Order: sequence, then structure tokens, then C-alpha cells
Amino acid sequence: MVFNTRIAMLGLLTAVGASMLTSCKSGAPPSVEASSVPYATVEPSTLANDLTLSAEFRPYQEVDVMAKIAGYVKDIRVDIGDHVRQGEVLAVLEVPEVQDELAKAKAGVATADANIVTAEAAVTHAQAAANIAHLSFQRIHDVATRDKGLVPRQDVDVAQSRDLEAAAELASANSALKAAQELRTGTQSEYSRAQAMSQYATIRAPFTGVITKRYANQGSMIQAGTSSQSQAMPVVRIAQNDTLRVVVPVPVNSVAGIRDGQPVEINVTNLGITIRGNVTRYANALQMATRTMDTEIDVQNYDGKLVPGMYAEVHLHLAARPDVLSLPLDAVDGLGTSVQQVYLVQDDLLRLVKITTGLQTSSRVEILSGLKRGDKVIVGRHSGLSDGEKVDARPASYESNAGQS
Repeated sequence: MVFNTRIAMLGLLTAVGASMLTSCKSGAPPSVEASSVPYATVEPSTLANDLTLSAEFRPYQEVDVMAKIAGYVKDIRVDIGDHVRQGEVLAVLEVPEVQDELAKAKAGVATADANIVTAEAAVTHAQAAANIAHLSFQRIHDVATRDKGLVPRQDVDVAQSRDLEAAAELASANSALKAAQELRTGTQSEYSRAQAMSQYATIRAPFTGVITKRYANQGSMIQAGTSSQSQAMPVVRIAQNDTLRVVVPVPVNSVAGIRDGQPVEINVTNLGITIRGNVTRYANALQMATRTMDTEIDVQNYDGKLVPGMYAEVHLHLAARPDVLSLPLDAVDGLGTSVQQVYLVQDDLLRLVKITTGLQTSSRVEILSGLKRGDKVIVGRHSGLSDGEKVDARPASYESNAGQS
């Protein structure tokens, strides 16, 4: 009885196994659900690559006004904040020794003028004597030649000697006159130098600007600022503020996009104003310590609202591409490398496509080749995706903004 029961159970298990095997062989394979992935559409858009940097306003030009000669400050006529015009007197120095040199040089010119008058008179006298001596010699010589024996030979020789002597005296007088004239030239040069030195005692503004610092007071001793080794004290500092320089430190990776005339926007947060301008000049060289290039924008400041030292935000428009094909940055693998690729959706299947990119902004990148308008490209994470994979592609949340830069 037990034996028959075991045979029956064995037969039942065999039948169930056979049924399961038959069912597996004849049934379809289990279905795999397609992955849901977001996509963006390749569409034309206007891309602009802007760079925002902090900058500082500086005077167009600023100098410490030094004295050419040493002396005491007799009168100082400006103070900080005073606006001055080019050539306006800033201070007057008291330099007695220069005045003495000027008087001495003036006397030297007068003496030289007197010497010239004396030399000219000597030349006139010597010329007259030479004329008489030559005329006397000529007459005696003619008579001696025409009437031989009438005039003694000694008288002829004496007349000739006097003629030569008078000619020599005339030549000497002419030389003395020339020497007197040369001496006057030297004394006149010395007088001009003394006049120039005396004019240096009056210190004038080198350009139109505002006094930003005053170093000296009345009675201060000012050293001549003519030697780079001297510790001469300036009189005042003057800055030209009707035009200011906005100095922008452009980082090395953006230097290639800088050019003269490039449009910029300057946001002065302290005043709540925005100024439009253009790049005026740039250093064309990097500062090794910061790896930045100084770029300057000239800003007119006739109303004086802008003050040197103020900070501003400068928006540099480096490049612009109107109506170019573009994609979000996270759609492209390998940006910045030689191999750039995307996952293109075709008939719910993924295709790995190599592309070429152009201008890159903070959110989008220009597509130069490899895609066309209307192509659907996977965005976001690409890990786990493979070429030929079946997907359920759905528009990304920002797809409605695809045309914005």
C-alpha cells in the first residue's frame, strides 16, 4: 500500500514538472520596461557670453607735484578739494640765491653789451686807420713807379709797413668784436637759465584737476625733486577727475575675447546707476601674480558724482551669436575636450552622436555640426544609457525656455 502511494506521488510530480517545462518553452519572454528620460529639442536661439567682474574707479591721471628747486614755501594757494585749471599757481617758493644769480646774470649781459659797443668802436677806428695807411702807401707807390728816383725807397717801405700794420690792427679789432659777441651769447644763456630757475619758484598745475592731498604748509622747506635718490617732499597731489578710468581685472580664460570698443555696462551700486561704455584700452599682458589683464574703460564725470576709489560691477559682452542652434549644457558629454557627443532619440531608440560645439554660455552651448533643428537630445545624467537602448523620452521641464540664452 505504501509503495503504491509513493509511485502515485512520483507520477504527479513528474507530470507537474513536464507541464511547467512545456509552458516555459511555448510562452513569450518576459517584457522589459523602457527607461523614462528627459530630452531637449535643438532649436535656434541667441547666445551671449557675458562676464561680470568687480572694478574700481581711478583718476584719469594723478601726480604728486614736486618742486624743481629747493626753497621755503612763501605762499601756498590751494587746499584739498580745490579745483584748479592748467597753469594755475599752486604755491610760490622763496629762493634768495636764485634771485642773486638772476641779478648777476643780468649784469653779465649788460657788461657783454658794453664790451660789444667798445669792440665795434675799435673796429671802426682800426678800419679808418687801415684805409688811410693803405691810401698813403698806394699814392707813394704810384709816384715812385711813375717818376723813378723822385721818392726815396725808404719812404715807400715805411708806407707799406704802416699799411700792413693798420690791416693787422683791423683784423685784431674784428677778432675782439667776435669774442665780445660770443661772450654775450654765453652771458645771455646764463641769464635765460637763471630766469628759468626763478620761474620754477612758482609752482603751477600741470593739468586741470582737483587737489586730493596737501603735503606742505607756509614756511615748509621743500627739496628739489630732481633726483630719484632724494626723499623730496611733494607740494600737493593733483588728480584729473572729469574723466575716470574703470580698471577691470579680466581673468586669463577670458582675455582672448577682449577687444577695443567692446560694449560694457557699469553698475555703480553706491549710486544706483548704470553707465554704458566701451573698452578703451587693455594691457595686452597678464599680471603674473593674479593671472589677470588690466582692461580700462574711460567714463566721463563732468558732474563729479563719481569719486575715485568707488567700486562697480562691470558686465563685459564678450561674444554674441544670433539665431544659432543650441542645446542645454547638460545635454553634451565631453565639453571642453576633443570628443563631444550626445544621445539622440530616434524612434524611441538612443543613438550616440558626435558633435562640434561653439560659443558656450552659462546655460547653453552652440551646436556647429552633428545635429539639425528639431532633433531630440537626452539631457541630465547619461550614466546607464547605451547606444541602441529603447527609451521613453519625455520633454524636459525647461523645454519651453529652449529659445532663451
